[in-house]
Amino acid sequence: MDTAELQRTLSEHVGAVVVHHGYATYMRDYEVVVDVWNGPRSASTHLRYLFRHCVEARCETFLSTDTWRDSLDDRLLDPETADPDLGGYVWGVRFHELYGAELRPESEAALRWSKALGIDFHEVHVETNAHDLTLLFSDLEVSEVPPGYAPFVAD
Repeated sequence: MDTAELQRTLSEHVGAVVVHHGYATYMRDYEVVVDVWNGPRSASTHLRYLFRHCVEARCETFLSTDTWRDSLDDRLLDPETADPDLGGYVWGVRFHELYGAELRPESEAALRWSKALGIDFHEVHVETNAHDLTLLFSDLEVSEVPPGYAPFVAD
């Protein structure tokens, strides 16, 4: 996928919500699952962005230290117990708003991996209302997630 097409694909669903992100069960590719709202008369669609050959994934907080300090209470993990009087960030909403995804075409790390492996690598910065995610990957596949999809199931 060329850089322009990759950026278009990454920008297509800004405003959706991230409901899951992490390495796939086989630990090579990184997935970001988004819930795309299709309007009041339609069910939402879940899309899986699969960042193939992901050699680096960094997830950092986007929240300030003050917000973190106000968000340590475990009652904020569950929407049923997250009283607005507690203040802080309600983790229990179980999603993050997707603010944007931007390629970093001048990435030295992507260039280094491209030269080392002989295939193109890219760096992307994904920003949500709680986390910043930086990924180094070679390709991107987007597919609809079937009902019941579970990124991990304990045996």
